[in-house]
Amino acid sequence: MALLVLFSTVSIAIEKHYCGDVLIDVSMFVEAEKCQMETLEVLQEKSCCKDEIQVVKGQDELSVTSSDDLDIKQQYFFASYLFSYLNSFESLPKQTIPHQDYAPPNLVHDIHVLDEVYLI
Repeated sequence: MALLVLFSTVSIAIEKHYCGDVLIDVSMFVEAEKCQMETLEVLQEKSCCKDEIQVVKGQDELSVTSSDDLDIKQQYFFASYLFSYLNSFESLPKQTIPHQDYAPPNLVHDIHVLDEVYLI
């Protein structure tokens, strides 16, 4: 939701540079790169190059509403929804591990070697 608000309020300027009818460069955040013909046209009076700027305006104002703007039915609905949502979660009981402090008996003889049973 925060990204939607961020992108809806950002304004973007798209700058295009044409040399004659040919598109030379398009840029969004920096100035468009000029062509080589424009430096030669400074000496001459007429120009075949032109710059075009399109501005995509973002939203200027954000309307912030408070709970005071809601009528009484909407406030009741919001309060009951919030109450039922928060009470729907139940905490898990603390689990006890019965063998947590179990110490195995000391190994006196290796039974596999005594019975000559080998696992392959």
